[in-house]
Amino acid sequence: MKKIAFFDTKQYDKKWFDRLNKNFDIDYYTEKLTPKTARLAKGYDGVVAFVNDTLDSETIELLYEFGIGVIAMRCAGYNNVNFKAAHNKIKILRVPAYSPYAVAEHSMALFLCLNRKIHKAYNRTRDFNFSLNRLTGFDLNGKTVGVIGTGKIGQIFIKICKGFGMNVIAYDPYPIENPDFQYVELEKLYRESDVISLHCPLTESSKYMLNAQVFEMMKDGVYIINTSRGGLIESEALLNALKNRKVAGAGLDVYEEETDLFFEDYSDKIIDDDILARLVSFPNVIITSHQAFLTDEALRNIAEITLGNLEAYFNDKPLKNEVCYCQKKGDVTSECN
Repeated sequence: MKKIAFFDTKQYDKKWFDRLNKNFDIDYYTEKLTPKTARLAKGYDGVVAFVNDTLDSETIELLYEFGIGVIAMRCAGYNNVNFKAAHNKIKILRVPAYSPYAVAEHSMALFLCLNRKIHKAYNRTRDFNFSLNRLTGFDLNGKTVGVIGTGKIGQIFIKICKGFGMNVIAYDPYPIENPDFQYVELEKLYRESDVISLHCPLTESSKYMLNAQVFEMMKDGVYIINTSRGGLIESEALLNALKNRKVAGAGLDVYEEETDLFFEDYSDKIIDDDILARLVSFPNVIITSHQAFLTDEALRNIAEITLGNLEAYFNDKPLKNEVCYCQKKGDVTSECN
């Protein structure tokens, strides 16, 4: 059996990998994969990593020295991987889609909770405070939602929004054919949307796409939802937009500096990140710690596809979920084969 080192393990990961694994000897490590912990992979044939592991050039080089030939990312995102360093050394595989419904549904849950003040009502009623003061929301029917990114998750989120009777406008540099919604330019989307939801990958061009200048373009009282990647939003600019009431509320499942915080319990510690501390303190901000994917269906699919990726690699089969560095273009491509 090939030996696999599994990093940043949580109990919900182990449950499905143990249930579905039949062909690998997997050792689970709770440590995140970093240059300091990469030594744990010595003697293994492959590595399973996650979105908050540090797969920089130093980590890649160490893994390569230890004879690791494959890194199986148990997630869709790969902005934490230095593909140039891995090129021609280590294969990088991913899970391109595990449950777009899980993420899209969580996006709407964040917005509904913000709009109808469910989080505030929940805390009140636990103290037997049944007042309705300051809990007023608004009808979704007829409001305009701007969706940035129309891949699988974005398309499902659009269907959910249309089910509420919302008007949908969208932007994607690679639009789908024959959409049942309207594509617009980004500036138009920013100016006309009552709600903006992000469903696009984090790239060099999309980093901080929501910044101070962009917030100024938006309607007063806009709502921002982000279940994609934290780096899409300049956090300090969002904080200021909330303080000056330009943004009426924000639902965030991701945060640009989440790597050392999310997925861990810091309830008895002081957090040094002042921006995150301020955001958490706002009554019109809901932050969940990268849990949009967390459904049984998604976890099963992640385990099944990750194990399938490893089996394909070790059996010299086509790697349909490989992501690699393209020397000619100087960028990352998911079309390696």
